[in-house]
Amino acid sequence: MVLSVKKILSVCLVVLVVISLSYCCVVPTSKRLNRVNFTVVIDAGHGGIDGGAVGSVSGVSESSLNLKIAYNLKSILDNSGFTTILTRTDENGLYGDTSKGFKKRDLEKRVEITKKANPDIFISVHLNTYQNNSRRGAQVFYKKDNENAKKLATNIQLYLNLLKESKRMYDCISGDYYLLNNIKTSAVIVECGFLSNLEEENLLLTNEYREKLAKAIFNGIVAYLLN
Repeated sequence: MVLSVKKILSVCLVVLVVISLSYCCVVPTSKRLNRVNFTVVIDAGHGGIDGGAVGSVSGVSESSLNLKIAYNLKSILDNSGFTTILTRTDENGLYGDTSKGFKKRDLEKRVEITKKANPDIFISVHLNTYQNNSRRGAQVFYKKDNENAKKLATNIQLYLNLLKESKRMYDCISGDYYLLNNIKTSAVIVECGFLSNLEEENLLLTNEYREKLAKAIFNGIVAYLLN
């Protein structure tokens, strides 16, 4: 039987689709299967008496929003088969008592939890503030000379920049921070936006936007693993 040109083209199209799907699905899946025991520590910055930045209008504390974003990210990672550990699970800080030096004790406890977990990735969630209230957008920090951390930060930054709410394309940058200096794995700090910017503050108050931020961070993690 002689096939028409139209039928031949249809068969070719089906073959191409099958090949395409096989490449897109099988290759990434096989790589993910190698990450079954992949552990991510999610650190919600601040907590307790250390509320961090404050919303310029709402008065919301950074620590509260950090925790909500951390839980959003945990949910996405858990549902995708990752192992996740939160450094803090409620509104309290990790400093023990409020005597002098509580801030350092808080940071030391986060490092202790992370070292015990021995994760593959460490993500610390924060929010920013700035004297110029027009400043907005998310930015990722990593430790200088840690190439794996830089690669992770670059991928997360890419997906944060792709959010339609992003008004400025940031580059991830190296930073001199206690957590980054004392956690040896691929560690990044994600500043998810500016509470000093009214428009961004209003966005951060909605769970819809916090989920978008978490999804962007997740996409960056996956891209880091698959590259």
